[in-house]
Parts: sequence; structure tokens; C-alpha cells
Amino acid sequence: MKFPHLLAAGLFACLGLSHGPAAQAGWPGDRPITLVVPFPPGGSTDMIGRLLASTLGKQLNQTVVVDNRAGAGGTLGAAYVARAKPDGYTLFLATTAHTIAPAIYDTLAYDFIKDFVPVTTVASLPHVLIANSAFPVNSVPELIQYAKTHPGEVNFGSAGIGSTDHLSMELFARSAGIKMEHVPYKGDEPMLTDLLGGRLEVAMPPSGIVLGPVRAHSVKALAVSSPQPSAYFPGLPSIAKAAHLPDYAFKTWYALMVPAGTPADVQARLYQGVTAALKTPDMQKGLQTISAEPGGEPSKDVADAIVQQTRQWREILKSDK
Repeated sequence: MKFPHLLAAGLFACLGLSHGPAAQAGWPGDRPITLVVPFPPGGSTDMIGRLLASTLGKQLNQTVVVDNRAGAGGTLGAAYVARAKPDGYTLFLATTAHTIAPAIYDTLAYDFIKDFVPVTTVASLPHVLIANSAFPVNSVPELIQYAKTHPGEVNFGSAGIGSTDHLSMELFARSAGIKMEHVPYKGDEPMLTDLLGGRLEVAMPPSGIVLGPVRAHSVKALAVSSPQPSAYFPGLPSIAKAAHLPDYAFKTWYALMVPAGTPADVQARLYQGVTAALKTPDMQKGLQTISAEPGGEPSKDVADAIVQQTRQWREILKSDK
């Protein structure tokens, strides 16, 4: 898997295995490990987190418990982990949303670059532009035209302010030169419920959330956000091609992180555990069910991408204010 939009080459030393604190003896021993998922149950982050907890736990011969700490676009969970003891027993499933947050929120209780160390990516997936079945558009060009003739009358939903659904749609609207009204929800599930019920016109959630509704034809699928079409959605074009917006591309990544100061050999053991988990049939089948691609990038690539994306999101979003 290649890192999606806004990436640069790695500059960081991979995991710092020659330096840093020594690992806690016998880690993980007989203590369970907590994986903090910063979004509510039912969304793509939660799905991937639970799949990771199950498969990583088998690799480590220890229980990995998912702790959903949702709120404020994923930043509440991040703040909790940033304050946790860096001993390998509190892990964090970060997403693209955490590189977006510094451009959305004036103050954060943590520094995403300084307070965390990435272990590796777990998965990535595109988003899917969908409309409720009664909305009178059937393609991306039709949506753009409708929004232009009904400015401010089209509502789009998201999992919350600063979520990847939010920003994927904001970038689409900006690229297409249209204005739509943002309706934030507390997670993808309530948002999708309102869209299915006709109370919301459009949305662009991660593909894993809408795979079932798209295949059941209970929503109109218009396009995928990735640069190229997705094999999981045959016949569905990319937004870039459908709308003649060659610069538009968006994918969400999910990465396992630990608090800064976590012993280097614990990080190394986690990296080995995740990359081994990604090769298991359970993980591969699980990722396929939510239309996700496996990760496994070295820490150095993830760390550098985070620095680059955080800076570029700030430049993009601040320019719109």
C-alpha cells in the first residue's frame, strides 16, 4: 500500500532501535493492553481497531482491549493517550483526521507530532460520495450542477467537525467551486441513518461504512475519492475523472501510535506484531469486508508523512478562512 494524498519521502530513523529507553522487562507479560479508538463504535476506525485488537492480541499472546474515547474529531482520545504512561500498555489508533485537527482547532491538549510515535500503518481506504435515494442527482456532474443552482441548500453529513468525511467533502466542494452546508454528527452511524431516511442529501464516508448500503442499492453511489477506481466498487468512477477534477484525491489511513517515550524495543515488538497480523487470513478477510487495503509502512515513512500532511492541511484550511 502506498500512502495516499499529500505524502513525502521519509526522513525519520525507523523506530530508533539503537537508542531510547530500555523496554519494560517481560512486556507485555500478564497485563492486558488497551487500544484507544478515538471514534464511536460502528465506524471504520472502530471496525479496524477491533480487527487489529483481535489479531494483534494473538501475535502478542495477550489480550488487547478496545477503549472507545470519542469526541471533538478524534482529539479527546488523542489527548488521553498523550497523557498515558509510555510503557506499551496504552496504544492509539490514529487516522488522517489527526493531521487535520491542528488546522481545525485553535488549541489542542497535545502535540500530535511531538507526543506520539507511529509504529506503522494498519490500513487505508477511499471514501465514497453517496446521496440518498430520493435526491435528484445520479452523478457527480449532476450534483455539482444542482449545488450551483441551489447554493447552500444541499446538506452534507459527516462523523463530526474535523473528521475525514468532513474534510473529504470540503475539499470536493472547494475543488468543484460549490457551496454545501455541513451537518456534523457524533459518528458515521447516526449520519448514515439520517441519509438513508432522506433527512440528509449527501455524504462522503469511508468506504467500509457504505459497502453494504451501496451493494444493497439503498443509497446512490456517485464516485470514490481515491485517484483511481476501487475494485470494491466496480463501475464506480473516481471523483477526479467523473468531475474532471484531476487534482482531487483523498484516502483515509489508520496508524498504530504509542506515546512518545515508549521503549524502542516495545515499539519494535509492536511493529513485528502488526505486520505479522496483517498477513493472517483473519486480518486479510476482515479488511476486505470493509474495502480496506493493508498497511505495514515503516515508522519513518509514517512519521514524515504526518509532518508533511499536518503542515499542508494547515495551509489548505487556513487559506479558506
